[in-house]
Amino acid sequence: MTSYVQLRQEARQRLNESTVGKTRVLIQLGHCSQAVGAAEITQRLADALASRPDVNLVEGGCDGACFAAPQVLVTSATGEVRRYGRVTLDQVTELVGEIPLDPPLREGETLSLDEFFGARHRLLLAHCGLIDPASIDEYLTAGGYLGLSAAIALSPAQVIDTVIDAGLLGRGGAYFPAGRKWQTALGVDSADRYLVVNAEEGEPGLFKDRHLMEGNPHLVLEGMLIAAYAAGASHAYIYINAEAGLSAQRMERAVEQATSLGLIGRDILGSEFSLDVEIRRGAGGYVCGEETTLLNTIEGMRREPRLRPPFPAEAGIFQKPTVINNIETLANVPFILAQAMPTGAEPLSEIETTSSPPFAKGGWGDFPAQLPPTIPWSRSGIESAKGTKLICLSGAVSRPGLAEVPMGADLRQVVYDIGGGPPPGREVAFLSVGGPSSGLLPVSEIDLELRPGVMHPSGVVMGGGGVTVFDQTASALDVLRSLAAYNASESCGKCTPCREGTVRLLETLDKMASGGGSPEHLDELSYLAEVTGAASLCGLGQMAGNPINSALHFFRKDLESLSGI
Repeated sequence: MTSYVQLRQEARQRLNESTVGKTRVLIQLGHCSQAVGAAEITQRLADALASRPDVNLVEGGCDGACFAAPQVLVTSATGEVRRYGRVTLDQVTELVGEIPLDPPLREGETLSLDEFFGARHRLLLAHCGLIDPASIDEYLTAGGYLGLSAAIALSPAQVIDTVIDAGLLGRGGAYFPAGRKWQTALGVDSADRYLVVNAEEGEPGLFKDRHLMEGNPHLVLEGMLIAAYAAGASHAYIYINAEAGLSAQRMERAVEQATSLGLIGRDILGSEFSLDVEIRRGAGGYVCGEETTLLNTIEGMRREPRLRPPFPAEAGIFQKPTVINNIETLANVPFILAQAMPTGAEPLSEIETTSSPPFAKGGWGDFPAQLPPTIPWSRSGIESAKGTKLICLSGAVSRPGLAEVPMGADLRQVVYDIGGGPPPGREVAFLSVGGPSSGLLPVSEIDLELRPGVMHPSGVVMGGGGVTVFDQTASALDVLRSLAAYNASESCGKCTPCREGTVRLLETLDKMASGGGSPEHLDELSYLAEVTGAASLCGLGQMAGNPINSALHFFRKDLESLSGI
């Protein structure tokens, strides 16, 4: 049996042997940077550095500053770090020639990175873009799997109590207390229990889960292992969107590595806890993110939701108790368990007092000091919602990307302090918050706080955390039609209210957009939104009227003007 302390010491030693005295070149390769040539730049770097044994080339994930992609971070053997942003193929030769001491390519141009990171609480994203997602040794060395070790030292019920007391709410959109799900599943009399990691993330404008899987997959695995232990699960499925190829690739590698070190499998860390893990790819479609639809597709059935009750925690996959947690939810869990460990408790005291081989300057032993500072999990957020929230910021902003803010931060901070406001010559007109299941907000409401539940009585909710900014050239009617069209196309068709209601909403908006609108059309929109929401089977139909309601509340005059009423 290998203890956590031993695993971590061995990982540090292996890393030190392979990195000491070498320059580290890390290119941030994620789904966002792939769109601007990061894969080609990675290959060009690999070719250029093939004859440089003094340099280690690493593929990392994105740190959230998508506007600066592709980014390359160069760490010299002496520990000096330089960041190159918006690197092009033509600059690779110049960059390699500068390694490790010459001035950066864009000396004096910060790309607004200080402003983007300065307003952020780095916790879930602290390691993304800095460590190698393909190296479990780097994750262990940076303190990874300490939360799992702390959890296994407790009983499942104690782990659940710790998470409930911390106040962790799910981050998938419903914000149900995570520990309560685990508690329900653990309390069901069953020999078999399952855990399903929901990494479908099919909502337009959301990319937070992909960032976590691509940038720090072992953090996700650690949270999954703790949740499975607490819920009494012996088998876990990781359900990844069919189009998230890079996420699946890095999660598969992480599962293989964790299995090889005994962190997945039988008798984990010398305990009686065992877990088998299987990765499944999504069946395609937004509705697959709905938890009972997800279960159906895993079982090989049609992608449509189930009637509830029973809820999955009582009778889920194969009619067994099943916990379903979102990626972002699970990424919070290791911090809660590790930070809840009292000072001097095992195994932390062993790590602090056990002697380890010295690390030369520039070796991996110095790396943790270069990481951004993190804050205690319980000290961020608000009383009703602790922790941070990942916000996917896109649209008419100068710095689009993935931001991590404390729960309760307002939209102004996200759009202006982090996003840099609109590009020159443009003005913020309105926002889409929470995707097609939420609604539209005028810029006058930009001081609203990001918090679980209803952000505004018109039906606007935070949802998964998508914020899209529109400028003065955008039409509220056109955006509303796009959201309605998405909901109509993604309806699975099982229940009549959603199948027919979403289409009728779109048809009415189309009539208005053609210039033939009438006051009756606005009344019809209001009626359809109410009926579709009240009678639909799952969240897609239940929330499809939210964009309509918010638009009628805030943009009625605009809708009348744009549709010729």
